[in-house]
Amino acid sequence: MTRYVAFLRAINVRGHALVKMTDLCAAFQSAGCKNATSFIQSGNVIFDSATTDTTPLFRKIHSKVRALAEGDPQIVYRSVDDLEALARTNPFDGLEGDRLLKLYVVFLAAKPSKRPRLPIEDAKERLEAIGRTGLDVMLVSRRKPSGMYGFPNAFVEQAFGVPATSRNWNTVRKILERARVRGG
Repeated sequence: MTRYVAFLRAINVRGHALVKMTDLCAAFQSAGCKNATSFIQSGNVIFDSATTDTTPLFRKIHSKVRALAEGDPQIVYRSVDDLEALARTNPFDGLEGDRLLKLYVVFLAAKPSKRPRLPIEDAKERLEAIGRTGLDVMLVSRRKPSGMYGFPNAFVEQAFGVPATSRNWNTVRKILERARVRGG
């Protein structure tokens, strides 16, 4: 069995695509996943699968979730092993203690069609993509003059030319902790 995490974009965010996590997990189970469990309400599902060809499984999951979300959801998958490897790189070394920063991992849905030279910045939104490992982009968000923080999705999608979904680094680490506890 391989353990995966599905990161769904725009689920239960600002009233968009409201889906109960129990229903979401049931959709994953009915698609053939084992031990599907959610983490927080924003569309993170940890599940197991014995299949080595994930393409048909991921298509089936997409179909089930599309029916629930009443739209065409963007779902990005990573194996727990992939997330473990990312964590071992310590991608935000030296930045994690700075309370004025928000640290994100932006999970690209596919191989990028553009390859910008990093780091790249969006000065208006105060975003900086500082690194990339495979299909994962590390991003720092700084407080804007308004007091708000920029959100990385549109910036990274435009820069790399592919759909993506973002998670706060602390959330990624907590998902990884949860995935480890459940075994695999």
